[in-house]
This record gives sequence, structure tokens and C-alpha cells, in this order.
Amino acid sequence: MATVLEEILHDLMLKHKLKLACAESCTGGLVSHRITNVSGSSEYFSGGIVSYSNEAKAGLLGVSRNTLNSVGAVSEETVREMARGARRTFDADIAVSISGIAGPSGGTQEKPIGTTWIGLATKEREWARHFVWDGDRERNKHYSSEAALQFVIDYLQGKVS
Repeated sequence: MATVLEEILHDLMLKHKLKLACAESCTGGLVSHRITNVSGSSEYFSGGIVSYSNEAKAGLLGVSRNTLNSVGAVSEETVREMARGARRTFDADIAVSISGIAGPSGGTQEKPIGTTWIGLATKEREWARHFVWDGDRERNKHYSSEAALQFVIDYLQGKVS
């Protein structure tokens, strides 16, 4: 069942007549799932890639191996490259990407559990937002999906600069 964010996104995407794509890692397709819970989303949602491994990020989205080796999969640079690759792959106007450490394992002192980066790419520009969630794995995935949908909504409402 769709929630408020998906409905808002639906209305804005149709209003602006734009195409959207997703590149997801830690959310495992949750953002794409939520988008497609709204009837008519095929009018604007081109598709999504779940690139959970570094190999998938590099091979499917064109994320640089140098980026992955130097700053890691959970970084601003990686989500920017993921979003850029998804936009290119799906010939979309906008792409959103997510990479994070959902937990309960995988955290480090520099990147604790809950660390998440969300990227947004358009033809004109790219942005990234950083979060550190404090939930369990399921909650962290949900928080990340909420933040990704809100990022796109913010862009469409002119709130991203």
C-alpha cells in the first residue's frame, strides 16, 4: 500500500513529465518497490538496479573501481556515480541512488552502522545527502527509502540547490 511520499512523488513526476530511475544498494530495491506501489508509476519510473556488490556497482552502473577502492561503497562519490550511471542506463531525467550500512554488522569507527549516502543526478547537476540512522536493519532500510523519496520530491519542488 502506498504512503504519502509515493503519492506526492507520483503527482510531481506526472506534473513535470520527467522520467525517474533508481540505483539501490542497502535498500535492496525498497525504493523501486515503493514507487511501483502507486498505480500509473510506469508513466515516469523507468526502472531500478539493485547493485549490492561492488562488482555490480562497477559493472552495471559504471562506478569507478578507483572510487570504490579509495573511498568505499558508502560514500558521497559512490552515490553520485551510481545515480549518474542509473540515469544514463535508463535514459532518465532524474536518478536517485542509495548506499549505506544497514547493520547489524559492517560498521566501522569512520562509518558506523546506519551510515547512509543518497545521491541525486539530473542532466544539469548532482547532489548527495548524508545520514546516520539509529535503527535496526529494517528501520535503517525504511529510513533510507524515505530519505531517497524525499530527496526527489525536494528536487521537484525546487528545494534542492
